[in-house]
Amino acid sequence: MAAHTPAFSPDEAQRIVGRLQQPAVFLKMTHGWPVLHWTAENLRERLGDRTVRFRLGRKGDTNAPLFETQCPYVEAKMAHFLSWVKGEAGEDVGPFCDYSSSEYWAYADYKYIAMLFADQPSMFEDVKWEVFGLEGRNGKESTLWVGSEGANTPCHLDSYGCNLVLQVQGRKRWHLFPPEDTSKLYPTRIPYEESSVFSRVDVLHPDLKRFPAFRSARAHTVTLQPGQVLYVPRHWWHYVESVDPITVSVNSWIELDDDYAARVGEAVTKTVVCALKSGENTDDWLNPTEECVPSHNENMHYINLAVRACVQRRRTNQVNSDARTAKRDSSGQIRRCDLEAVPFGPCLLAVRHVPDEHGRASPHTHGDHDGKTSETITTDNLLECLLHPDVITRVTELLLDKQRTPSLQQ
Repeated sequence: MAAHTPAFSPDEAQRIVGRLQQPAVFLKMTHGWPVLHWTAENLRERLGDRTVRFRLGRKGDTNAPLFETQCPYVEAKMAHFLSWVKGEAGEDVGPFCDYSSSEYWAYADYKYIAMLFADQPSMFEDVKWEVFGLEGRNGKESTLWVGSEGANTPCHLDSYGCNLVLQVQGRKRWHLFPPEDTSKLYPTRIPYEESSVFSRVDVLHPDLKRFPAFRSARAHTVTLQPGQVLYVPRHWWHYVESVDPITVSVNSWIELDDDYAARVGEAVTKTVVCALKSGENTDDWLNPTEECVPSHNENMHYINLAVRACVQRRRTNQVNSDARTAKRDSSGQIRRCDLEAVPFGPCLLAVRHVPDEHGRASPHTHGDHDGKTSETITTDNLLECLLHPDVITRVTELLLDKQRTPSLQQ
């Protein structure tokens, strides 16, 4: 294999991603990608006087996650950020002047490249996800993350898709937990952010008296180096921290069929959150990424769109499944390539669980019999589901659990 040839062809990479059931790191896939030149210094030149929103967090151990609702924010130039991080005496650090870089970290996260460089669309082509078999996907469908040492995102899972993450500058350490460990991560939707379910545990410094089940959570840890690409499977929990003075990374969430059902659940969640908090201050409930509170009618409209899209996708998948079944040979054999193991090796590293000192199919769903689109879902339909005895029983159990163990309350 030539030194500059990707370790896997686009078709091979696409098949690998489709079979992976655990996080993995791709090596030797990004040589020659122009985005690898997107250091913070390079971005300073490209962005010029344009300001970027940075989230700041105080360094130090608190035994509790630092949610975004608890962080101060500044609008600053990339030049301000670089001078602040480097501690250059006499340099203009802009709004960072109120925060000591020895006491705080800063993070420009979730910056959509399509918006950040709307006036420089040629930059989209610097990101070449088609190498992974994702034809036509580039920086336009990606986000940019720039942080200082210690910058982090609270442990969470993404409701939608899987994730490909390219490390550009510096190193980031990822702590990942499988979906099966969800109950051990003590999930919460407060603060609310569409498509993000947060953990109430500080995974680096857990309070095991409050969260005892976390003892048996299986952390998969990897430090991502520049040029490497991390694959994060659907619904894997992750806590990410910058371990070098400056880090830059680019990611893209890859859509999956299961997202259609997930969008229904997210639409219901948002409707309930907005309804229950409509008469109160929502600052401590809504993440800064949720810039407005939609009306109830807007939320119900989105629920209907999500349900219809999910029903239609399931019908399409069923038709495709029937067609594939019809094409099988009489012996019913599945092609051998579909059963091949994932080719872990020098160019594809599995992110594995290493025990610490403690040693520790979606259901088949048919469409409507007559093939017609489902009726419009009304508020009464939603309430009927939310007030289902099974749901009320579970909610009652959760409320009583909080009363029995007051320390678990936020």
